[in-house]
Amino acid sequence: MSPRHLRLLAPVIAVTAVAAVSMAPSAVTALTPASSKAGAEAGPEATASRTPCEKPTEQESDSSQKHELTSGDLERSYVLRLPEGYEKRDDWPLIVAYHGRGSTGVEIEGFSELSDLPAVVAYPHGEIGTGSGYRKAWQGAPYEAPGVDDVAFTADLLAAIEADHCVDSSRVYATGKSNGAGLAVLLACQLPDTFAAVAPVAPALYPGTRTGCAEADPTPILEIHGVADATIPYAGDPDRDLPAIPTWAQEWADHNGCTETSASTRRDIETTRWTGCDQDAEVQHVAVEGGGHVWPGGDIYSGGGHVTHTIESATVIWDFFSRHRLTNEG
Repeated sequence: MSPRHLRLLAPVIAVTAVAAVSMAPSAVTALTPASSKAGAEAGPEATASRTPCEKPTEQESDSSQKHELTSGDLERSYVLRLPEGYEKRDDWPLIVAYHGRGSTGVEIEGFSELSDLPAVVAYPHGEIGTGSGYRKAWQGAPYEAPGVDDVAFTADLLAAIEADHCVDSSRVYATGKSNGAGLAVLLACQLPDTFAAVAPVAPALYPGTRTGCAEADPTPILEIHGVADATIPYAGDPDRDLPAIPTWAQEWADHNGCTETSASTRRDIETTRWTGCDQDAEVQHVAVEGGGHVWPGGDIYSGGGHVTHTIESATVIWDFFSRHRLTNEG
């Protein structure tokens, strides 16, 4: 489904998250790892195009602005971040970052630091869901907005951004926090050959986020979670049908056909990595000992509980994304 129209609105102050479009590619391959510093131009940036961007836009580089599009019968909106030097190349990676329940695209841009990365970042806004309060939510959770198709909205969003901006459709990525992280996982299952990798942070993995995942192609996945998360428990919650996070990560590794496992510990961070996977679709799980329902490394409030500064989520996510892109078969 393609967007009816896209129009540029007034600027908003925010930090961004990136999304990228991919239609034809179907295989995943590893790239050179990115620098450990967020925003450093490494990994895929080492082979970035020297061709200037020739798609005109009213939005200036190194800025964030609100945009709207029509998806289905709804007017939807998102914040789009263009990186510094945007006009100098025509193949920017695209990251789409989804906020948690009751939050906004502006808020996740603010605490995630994804807008510091050398990428175009999109921060969509959810629709008002059910349950207590007047809170925005995403598809896949029991409190999702009735009748709202966020998978179709994402497809429309990517099509609109790709049509009007200089992005590389082989380097489109999805991330998010909590309810938005759950949607990122659902998108990996529902939109094949679109995302080169996904990185959910403290994902709310309700049954609705697992629809179609058993039949989905292997997708590289990085999951970051606080062991002391009181909102989406690390050990799972049978009453809400939420899986234990280590079990869920292992199941994804099995699904991706991974054959090797390694683990490392640094202070309060334990990282497990599954490699030797089909289509190089590695799985990585980062457990934060004592960590809460937060965006690790963030300097701005992102949820309840302890925030570690041993890692910065944006850096870990970028390093992971930088190793993966979609490639054509034949």
